[in-house]
Amino acid sequence: MGLGLQALLAFSPILVAGVLLVAFRWPARRAMPFVYVQTAVIALAAWGVSPRRLVASTIEGLGLTIAILWIVFGAILLLNAVKQAGALSTIRAGFTGISPDRRIQVVIIAWLFGTFLEGAAGFGTPAAIVAPLLVGLGFPAMAAVVIGLMIQSTPVSFGAVGTPIIVGVTGGLRDPALDADLLAAGSSWEQFIQLITSEVAIVHGIVGTFMPLLMVMVLTRYFGERRSWREGLSVAPFALFAGLAFTLPYVLTGVFLGPEFPSILGALVGMAIVVPAARAGFLMPSDDWEFSPPESWPAEWIGSLELRLDDLTSEREPMSLARAWTPYLVVAVLLVASRIDGLGLNDLLRRVVLRWEDILGEGISTSLEPLYLPGGLMVIAVGIAYFVLQMRPPQLRKAVSESSRTLLGAGVVLMFTIPMVRIMINSGVNDGGEGGAALASMPVAMADWVSSTVGGVYPLLSASVGALGAFIAGSNTVSNLMLSRFQYSTAVQLDLAPSMMVAMQAVGAAAGNMIAIHNVVAAAATVGLLGREGLVLRRTIIPTVYYSLAAGVIAIVTFYVLGFTDVLT
Repeated sequence: MGLGLQALLAFSPILVAGVLLVAFRWPARRAMPFVYVQTAVIALAAWGVSPRRLVASTIEGLGLTIAILWIVFGAILLLNAVKQAGALSTIRAGFTGISPDRRIQVVIIAWLFGTFLEGAAGFGTPAAIVAPLLVGLGFPAMAAVVIGLMIQSTPVSFGAVGTPIIVGVTGGLRDPALDADLLAAGSSWEQFIQLITSEVAIVHGIVGTFMPLLMVMVLTRYFGERRSWREGLSVAPFALFAGLAFTLPYVLTGVFLGPEFPSILGALVGMAIVVPAARAGFLMPSDDWEFSPPESWPAEWIGSLELRLDDLTSEREPMSLARAWTPYLVVAVLLVASRIDGLGLNDLLRRVVLRWEDILGEGISTSLEPLYLPGGLMVIAVGIAYFVLQMRPPQLRKAVSESSRTLLGAGVVLMFTIPMVRIMINSGVNDGGEGGAALASMPVAMADWVSSTVGGVYPLLSASVGALGAFIAGSNTVSNLMLSRFQYSTAVQLDLAPSMMVAMQAVGAAAGNMIAIHNVVAAAATVGLLGREGLVLRRTIIPTVYYSLAAGVIAIVTFYVLGFTDVLT
């Protein structure tokens, strides 16, 4: 079987997923089981993978699925607990009285509060919460959705307490062969994933600093009375200040602490700096910008549903802002303490582990550390929040119920997607089909073809490939699961630093969340804009192209100008 045919067969599950999800508009819960079966058939028939290895890879994938669902459950449970206790309404009120200027509101509420929500919960949460909040403050529904989706860029690689890296890159890349290569090079997986994390943070820090300004410019150009880019540029000093207030601590956290923290701590530090500065008038524009009167808005801007903010409010008496933020501060402290060697907390949490070694004798293993994973720490924080926020049992039960429903929706998709990815990665152990020579694994076959066809210009496109994966799959994590090995193998074939290429995958997949169909539909639904997703995409494609190409240029400079190499090159 020639290389071109191998690459086509290996790519066909991703292609079919795209066609089913985008062209035929199948829901992911229906498309991904079909794609899993297709991948299994290709592995058995074309690659000659044994049925036992196929089953072992599926079990490994299910183990990873449980890990990611545990993190999702913890993140969403904490958010729902804060909402049910009335703390979310207090947090919201803390932002709304700072400035009447809509541009400043976008920077503070959408950029800073939205990046915090992404870091804490992920999975489309910023758009689902920020979009209704902006509409409640008087924004057109279309503008609120576009701005809400633009949040889902810079913080997404470290969203849901680092899930896209911890689960996505790890699940899509790590295997015993890579561990052996790292060991031979005098390194380890822990060092390698931290190198990737640092590179992701640095690239995002460079590109993402300009996102608040771009958000404001999109607002004034497409939703202002004068349709002016200049009205957005006029707040550049404040917008860039807010961008740096987030990205500088974000980068430092990613480099020195790891993937769980950058978005959360970057947002917390950013809010602590920018909000007081805005109240003091620092770098604020001399004029206040406002929308035209609502009666003059085009019909396409207005949602079909009457907005309800009941789910962001509470019948209880307002609480102090400090108490409202306490659960998330507890999470930040627990995460930092559990990741610092010498404090002893990480060893204590890692004593509880569920592990299956050498599944079915295939050299494949899976494990789960329920307390050490961010999901466990967030469940602990919920227990603390129950007392600090003086919750009532019915509120906690409702938070658990809402979180469980979210979990079921994500679980059906992931329980087929992640095993599919592990089958592709583990397909390198085979008889080549019908007793032929052994074939390289499916991602390696794709990489071999790309490197021989596209060549050295590929780094410019590497982030765009990640964005395409997120557009198709609707998730940074799933895009990383599907394409990290492909990006890694392409770097090896081109004799470039694999860690940096995988970092480009993670950055691009984050940018792709702005146009991911699932995210667009979910955000539009919150403000009654279903059926107008195409109009939303026409606006969010602009920042997506900026982000992907800017990251690609950084990759070209890093590889060919700076001559960057890492432990495996």
